[in-house]
Amino acid sequence: MVINFAAGPAKLPDEVLKEVQQELLDYNGTGMSVMEMSHRGAVYTKIHEDAIKSIRELLNVPDNYKVLLMQGGGTGQFSAVCMNLIGRTGSADYIVTGSWSLKAYKEASKYGTANLVFPKPDKFTTIPNQSEWKLNPNASYVYYCDNETVDGVEFDFIPETHNIPLVCDMSSNFMSRTFDVSKFGLIFAGAQKNIGPSGVTVVIIRDDLIGHALKITPSVFDYADVAKNNSVSNTPPTFIIYFCSRVFEWIKRNGGIEGMNKLAMKKSSLIYNTINNSNNFYTCPVDERYRSRMNLPFRIKGGDETLEKEFLKKAEQLGMMQLKGHRSVGGIRTSLYNAITVENAEFLNKFMNEFYKNNKM
Repeated sequence: MVINFAAGPAKLPDEVLKEVQQELLDYNGTGMSVMEMSHRGAVYTKIHEDAIKSIRELLNVPDNYKVLLMQGGGTGQFSAVCMNLIGRTGSADYIVTGSWSLKAYKEASKYGTANLVFPKPDKFTTIPNQSEWKLNPNASYVYYCDNETVDGVEFDFIPETHNIPLVCDMSSNFMSRTFDVSKFGLIFAGAQKNIGPSGVTVVIIRDDLIGHALKITPSVFDYADVAKNNSVSNTPPTFIIYFCSRVFEWIKRNGGIEGMNKLAMKKSSLIYNTINNSNNFYTCPVDERYRSRMNLPFRIKGGDETLEKEFLKKAEQLGMMQLKGHRSVGGIRTSLYNAITVENAEFLNKFMNEFYKNNKM
């Protein structure tokens, strides 16, 4: 047995992998793989439209929002968001709580004035109280990352922006819990964490925010152009979108978004309880209130690299792969995305307890 605990590209549901395998050479009796189909043909068009329909259904997306399927990943959206939205006032506010929101903030500085809502800390371990934030009333939008994969910080609330459009990077916790789409101006999420292989980015944007792109915006990143052409102005990643549509159906069969959240809470609580009850053998640097359900970083004996290497080596021998922490923070990190089962988390938890017992002295 091999369990992929990677931060992304991440584990995919076994059930979906088998479905895709069965249809790989012949999709629905067409005699062709989805990879071989015209992106403008009737068969693929239905796959494409069904995927968008499923997103709208699962997240209860209001009618005054468009769902776009774009390329370029989350990093591409760091630029696309700015080029499409910053033109109203020339400035934007950035809530920086980890490595990815920091990258987005730096990218925004190329296209206008990017303001830090609060000073960047030396280490990302918490989210300052909103009473400490300094929001610019003339900002074109307020940006944040809902879950930081590197640092393990996740919001447990939706920021109050006083009617300034709220932009959110949900790449690493998309479709893992319910939320009110109407509170956001724009949401984007790379597929490769919770909804499919890498190669497509979902963008959900309110209609009134479309059509204001800077003149320098490439058409492939212009939300108006993408929306007008239903995300097929150029050749979309057809096979990836097909794969995602299969994952959406899998989510529906497994309790929908609320079902995913219940599983996320169960899996993450299991690991965090072991960390909390280990007498500081395992330590998580993140404020307990903001500990991620998706990406759980921890150290062993305060950062004993010899023990951590031993932990990783033995974990791999047992089939638990890619548990090494991000190179910028070190240590261990387990990612518990939707496709990680409770049994997978229990297997890791059992190993953590055994490793603790054998090395606590």
